[in-house]
Amino acid sequence: MAAEEEAVQPPVGGAAVTNAAEGRCQARGCARAAQAFGCRAAALLSAGIARLLLAGVMRSPVRGLASSDGEEGSDRTPLLQSTPRVEAAPVCGSARYNLAVLAFFGFFVLYALRVNLSVALVDMIDSNTTLADNKTSKECAEHSAPIKVLHNQTGKRYQWDAETQGWILGSFFYGYIITQIPGGYIASKVGGKLLLGFGILGTAIFTLFTPVAADFGVGALIVLRALEGLGEGVTFPAMHAMWSSWAPPLERSKLLSISYAGAQLGTVISLPLSGIICFYMNWTYVFYLFGIVGIIWFILWILLVSDKPETHKAISRHEKEYILSSLKNQLSSQKSVPWVPMLKSLPLWAIVVAHFSYNWTFYTLLTLLPTYMKEILRFNVQENGLLSALPYFGCWLCMILSGQAADNLRAKWNFSTICVRRVFSLIGMIGPAVFLVAAGFIGCDYSLAVAFLTISTTLGGFCSSGFSINHLDIAPSYAGILLGITNTFATIPGMVGPVIAKSLTPDNTISEWQTVFYIAAAINVFGAIFFTLFGKGEVQNWALNDQHGHRN
Repeated sequence: MAAEEEAVQPPVGGAAVTNAAEGRCQARGCARAAQAFGCRAAALLSAGIARLLLAGVMRSPVRGLASSDGEEGSDRTPLLQSTPRVEAAPVCGSARYNLAVLAFFGFFVLYALRVNLSVALVDMIDSNTTLADNKTSKECAEHSAPIKVLHNQTGKRYQWDAETQGWILGSFFYGYIITQIPGGYIASKVGGKLLLGFGILGTAIFTLFTPVAADFGVGALIVLRALEGLGEGVTFPAMHAMWSSWAPPLERSKLLSISYAGAQLGTVISLPLSGIICFYMNWTYVFYLFGIVGIIWFILWILLVSDKPETHKAISRHEKEYILSSLKNQLSSQKSVPWVPMLKSLPLWAIVVAHFSYNWTFYTLLTLLPTYMKEILRFNVQENGLLSALPYFGCWLCMILSGQAADNLRAKWNFSTICVRRVFSLIGMIGPAVFLVAAGFIGCDYSLAVAFLTISTTLGGFCSSGFSINHLDIAPSYAGILLGITNTFATIPGMVGPVIAKSLTPDNTISEWQTVFYIAAAINVFGAIFFTLFGKGEVQNWALNDQHGHRN
């Protein structure tokens, strides 16, 4: 036995790993022969891994999927660089996770302020005005009988036809698209804290004045909604800019998915809550409630958040060192923005295409799902707030879980960054496309329609750890500007997608809606394939001070 043990002495550098592996194996109480064989095998395996680590050539277990060019070899070990690696700071009570939680509630408020009008508008309109626009399909049998509820009708009513309502709802995006790129640029120069804070504060204050604007007339309300869009337009780029200084590479998926998941939960809660307020109070209180909540959040944000770890008053020394060391070789200190190489960057345009494609499906469902369920399936979603919010609850849950899974794949399984981004984008875009097409083929099966549409929206949550945060992978220093660029293009579907869908469904038949679902699914699949082919996971040369910096 001594001779056998001598024959399997580990190479230099693997002794400690080998001894630990043998100790663990011997403690299991295996049979003598199996124990000897297993321990020798474990020793050899551990020694081999140790040699690979010491040589700095550890490779991803999914090399074939991630490799598309020679540059991606540097993307496999995000933090195993020549600089010493600081041990990860604890999560509990940390400044970076406190930022994620406050951002979560910020985007919760943001989306509550965005979608509350779509519910309140139903109560703001004189019902006689919309009778002529009612084109309910007769293909499916009536599913839900009218429920007699004591409905408070003290709120003022307006004579706005369907076209006017469309202008009111769409005016938000005309303001939203304008401030995307300026918001990212300003955040890169002065920080995202104040920009994000005042963006949400401004939206909250404008929301409080919605009833007054409605009394002044359609024009005033359209201008007010456009101003709300201007305020919200800076928020996502500002948040991305802040995370470029706060999120360690191996925690990006978790931190960003937590913060942006607030948008989905805001939709989940604000839709039914707005309906309840309209029923038992009146529609004006919808805007008062969410406006006040937005102001309260702003006060907490200003008091508790800092732009960078260096300026945070309560951050621990260990956490500050951990964050700064993990980002040491990724951030650029150059003053000017490299606009030309940035706009020539194919990885950036891969994100643009993916973002545009995903939002086409997202906005189509967000604005027209209630219409489809009411006019085609003849199921009045407003009578069941939980059902109308179910798809977005699923998406919120998926965002949280996918963020955890993505970072575990990178940190514990050594998957490359681009491999994770590609896989999660494929699941989050092709999955929804499949179930969206399936929803068009099930006819009048109400339960299956709700199930398929819910699954479609839920799977979209995987994209939060895919292309949605890839800006931080390819250019952390300019992540806010990059998101401003991609979100500018991604806002276009919110402006034209529902209009095109409406034009394709003049008679509200199932076959017409199948066409709407086909188009959305095809755009989603194209975006997923384009990002898979041209997306990258490493910091691009133009985003560094020189051409020899480290990549993530």
